[in-house]
Amino acid sequence: MRSATDATLIHNGQVIDGTGAPAIPDGCVLIESGIIRYVGPLRTVPPGSESAVRLNANGGTIMPGLVEAHFHATYFNVAALEDLDIKYPVEYVTLLAACNARLVLECGYTSARSGGSLFNIDVWLKKAIENDLVIGPRLATSGREICGAGGLMDWNPEFRKIGMEGLILLVNGADEARKAVRKLVKDGVEWVKTYPTGDAAAADSNDHHTLCMTFEEMHAVVQTAHNHGMKVTGHCRATAGIKNALLAGYDAIEHGTFMDDETLELLLKRNVPVVPALYFEMMSIERGPEFGMSQAVIDGHQETLDGGAESARRILAAGGRLGMGGDYGFAWNPHGDYAKELSFFVNYVGLKPLDVIKCATQTGAEILGREHELGTLAVGKLGDVLVVDGDVLADISILQDRKRLIAVLQSGIVKSRCGVSCLSGDAVVS
Repeated sequence: MRSATDATLIHNGQVIDGTGAPAIPDGCVLIESGIIRYVGPLRTVPPGSESAVRLNANGGTIMPGLVEAHFHATYFNVAALEDLDIKYPVEYVTLLAACNARLVLECGYTSARSGGSLFNIDVWLKKAIENDLVIGPRLATSGREICGAGGLMDWNPEFRKIGMEGLILLVNGADEARKAVRKLVKDGVEWVKTYPTGDAAAADSNDHHTLCMTFEEMHAVVQTAHNHGMKVTGHCRATAGIKNALLAGYDAIEHGTFMDDETLELLLKRNVPVVPALYFEMMSIERGPEFGMSQAVIDGHQETLDGGAESARRILAAGGRLGMGGDYGFAWNPHGDYAKELSFFVNYVGLKPLDVIKCATQTGAEILGREHELGTLAVGKLGDVLVVDGDVLADISILQDRKRLIAVLQSGIVKSRCGVSCLSGDAVVS
């Protein structure tokens, strides 16, 4: 990915650095050759910045680019589980993934971690982004996911073996789990996504209290993945599934919905981050009837929402880490609504805006394994910056309005202005 060759001074706004520290009033960020060289009050900006291109925040907010920590680039208008792998041909899904990557950047998310992808489209999407062929977030890839046979993601009956190899690698036992990971090694992914538990969406056979992988399978996945330098995460709702993942050595937990005291203690001891992805649950409850969801499914989503919100509050209050993002691309939870997750955690879960922004920036970068160069506004880090027209601490919902995003920068290059991509990566002078 290209870096800016000139200097840019972003000024006339409060600076939120992403660490959870109070905002710096009348602050500025100086970027030189794509790297942040100064963050602080405008009055103490280093000499020599007079020649820099100036980007005016219009009295709004200067903050790190957001991190979508559970990004499904290949999900699009999914109305049923089967739509994840057989609704569109892979050629069309590849084009949709490129459109989704562009959209997530236009929404202020300069980085993302894949939560699973049809085939290994996200691997090639990452290459295209890094080679400046398409616009999108810095991407950590996942490729195909792993689930136990008969589990949540094994919806095709035995007489109709179609599609599954594209989205899911089904396993029976530890040896098959190792084999599945080795396929992902060859695909070149960074994160191995698994399904230790079910979900409210499958209330009849694999609900949110059902286990879909054995501990032996999960441990085999971790051993093999770590041997090849990959990290492991998992869709974990049931308490036993979360505990198994932590004991097996998982590097992150998706959802972490039903967490008892013992499991929370284990999570904190291992310092494993959790990505709750709870806005999806609210949308499933509110819009489920439109899409023919049964009352049992909607009731399950309500239980998941309540349990997940309580677990998220407890994790953060106890000093644990939360990432923001999740499961966009369903018909009732479309791509482009990413920042609604942030408002949800303020208005429904009850977190402070500054804490939610830290989760969506610093913790997101930590989940990516790139906290040394992303996630906070600090000297020496990449110039991935979001400039917003308004005070996001007073009203975090501003982040939902792409027209209020004055500029989205990656390595000091403006990639989007007011929610519209800058295909040439041009500068904003104001």
